[in-house]
Amino acid sequence: MIKKFPKITVVTPNFNQGAFLERTILSVLNQNYPNLEYIIMDGGSTDDSIEIIKQYQDQLTFWESKQDKGMYDAINRGFSLSSGEIMCWINSDDILWKNSLNYVASIFHEQSSVQWIQGLPSVIDENDELIYQRPQVFSKWFFYLKKHEDSFMFIQQESTFWSRKLWLKSGGKMNLNYQLASDFDLWLRFFRYEKLYSSHQQLGAFRKRVNQKSSNTKLYLEEANSSINENKTHLSFKDQIIFMFILLFKKNKSLKSRFFDKLLGFFIGNPSYL
Repeated sequence: MIKKFPKITVVTPNFNQGAFLERTILSVLNQNYPNLEYIIMDGGSTDDSIEIIKQYQDQLTFWESKQDKGMYDAINRGFSLSSGEIMCWINSDDILWKNSLNYVASIFHEQSSVQWIQGLPSVIDENDELIYQRPQVFSKWFFYLKKHEDSFMFIQQESTFWSRKLWLKSGGKMNLNYQLASDFDLWLRFFRYEKLYSSHQQLGAFRKRVNQKSSNTKLYLEEANSSINENKTHLSFKDQIIFMFILLFKKNKSLKSRFFDKLLGFFIGNPSYL
């Protein structure tokens, strides 16, 4: 039983996603979390999004509809208006799983070492049916060693929550230089300061649908690798030595077959489950 309910900020950016928006809104409001700060930032939709938002405006902390510079600009503006101790965003075609906010609140309240956490990555279809779940990615080395290029596995944004303290320490904004992978860039910045904790709990779900921007995997990979190159310069001296050591092994083909996989496993490690 939670004795204290820390304020949780949820931001939803939206642009012409009326087909799914209400399901997103209800997935947040139906959590019945008593200290919710829910903000919807609409980019000037021309479909029925505004009518849908107005149906629930009495339960929202803030909403507006005006032209923006894209999803990440809307998220930045939403978070700039917020004050929650715990933060996340959920896009207007995705959902939070039932009871996720109470679960996250209890973790952050009871375990002060936790500054960000991810749930079990889940994917749903256009009818809200679960398509599949996959293992979690939890280590910065998975990305710095480019393991994501083969697996196309990433930290699932819909299932990730973090503290305002970590948000501010990491720059307090999304990087608008990225069209698709600003979440990826945010995670690498978080890794500079804190370990990512994992949970077997379902917290959020990504919706797979037709004509979504995230299906441009080529651009996402390009932006992710650009972020890796940028954030690599901020690795600690110790981590830079480790990285150089791994690359040295990687280039030595005779050693690679015998030791490289074990070496990767050692540095990537195991998830820290709660």
